[in-house]
Amino acid sequence: MVSIIRFSDVERFRNTGRWVLVYGRRKVGKSFFVRSSVEYDRYYFVGRGGLIYEEDSVLSYETFKREVAQSLERDEAVVVDEVQRLPGEFFDLLHRLGVRGRLVAVSSTLWLARELIGKHSPVLGLFSDFRMGLIDEVDILLNLRDKIGDKKKLVEYSIFLREPWLVPVWESAGDFFRALPGTVRLTVPSLIGEIFTEEERMYTRVYDGILKAVADGRQVSTEIASQLYSHRLIPAQDPSLVHPYLKILADIGLLEKVKIYGKNKYYYRHASPVIDYYYYLDAKYGVSERDIQEAQALKVLAERIPLYAEQFVARLLSRKMGLWPEKIVEKDYEVDIALTDFQKLVAVVEVKWKENIPRSELRNIEEKLSRFPCKRIVFVPDREDLPREPERVEVWDVESVISTDTQK
Repeated sequence: MVSIIRFSDVERFRNTGRWVLVYGRRKVGKSFFVRSSVEYDRYYFVGRGGLIYEEDSVLSYETFKREVAQSLERDEAVVVDEVQRLPGEFFDLLHRLGVRGRLVAVSSTLWLARELIGKHSPVLGLFSDFRMGLIDEVDILLNLRDKIGDKKKLVEYSIFLREPWLVPVWESAGDFFRALPGTVRLTVPSLIGEIFTEEERMYTRVYDGILKAVADGRQVSTEIASQLYSHRLIPAQDPSLVHPYLKILADIGLLEKVKIYGKNKYYYRHASPVIDYYYYLDAKYGVSERDIQEAQALKVLAERIPLYAEQFVARLLSRKMGLWPEKIVEKDYEVDIALTDFQKLVAVVEVKWKENIPRSELRNIEEKLSRFPCKRIVFVPDREDLPREPERVEVWDVESVISTDTQK
């Protein structure tokens, strides 16, 4: 069994306070991370019906409250998983108790995190907040590099295995990419339903329409509004009608907002390629309503992977270099990735996700990137695939990025 070590999250967690709120979207591995990486004396799980479990025991709420208070007063470490399911008066109890012992509260909702750190919260200032997303790009590469020799395949598997729930599928499937469409079709709708349930929101046709539109290439609010209006999901072709929905989808971790460099304009994309893949299949082939055809699904996957690789590399380089990932979009050209330090352009990056790059294409990359007086990078799976060494452009590949982290 492959156990994914989240090196960056372990390091971040070392810098938290005595009381920590661990929160994030459903199925990003919060509970596994806490159980495997955090030392604790007591671990409580709160079920949807309000029942509280400790190992094989079921506790009443009153017993649970008493045990938590006593453990913290003895300076023990306590974990409360799915803390958002407890009544509000539990947080009043914590306020009266004050910061004693070690308390790790785990929540699948972002609204609770905002409530706890909001100015009217009874535990304002008592918790450090620790948001968890998908597995860090560098971390997943480091975990898998000894198991997958081909660097192109290493990234392509890593793109999807940032979703921890897919790791067992990858381990057991004879052909992961053939198993992926059916797995995604069954799991993603349930995952989306769980996310909205935990966020106490109804999953409406407008949300569904937005997620499909973004997967289908409508990535700015005007285009999204146009598609929703054409499907009679909003009463007017007005971007202001979709902005509140887009904000919620970004807040709960389903969409991410990317700035277009030099402009007061943003575009949206799915934070998870796995979820994007499902909604793209649904937009094109209606897979939510009928069986998926393997040939179609594999063809779509082959088309989408270069886009997912670009997204993966943007985040990878952003974190490695400590810069913001943006995109350059002009009338006659685009640049895949712009890495910025506030308003300063530090690097421009073109991602070429294929094994054979013609000389003419490499020359076009050189000409396009030469417009920018900053670091210029072409990112490829393996630098050996280039027909020649480019001029005035650095070549980065998978090995050059992960080799700097061999100490982990």
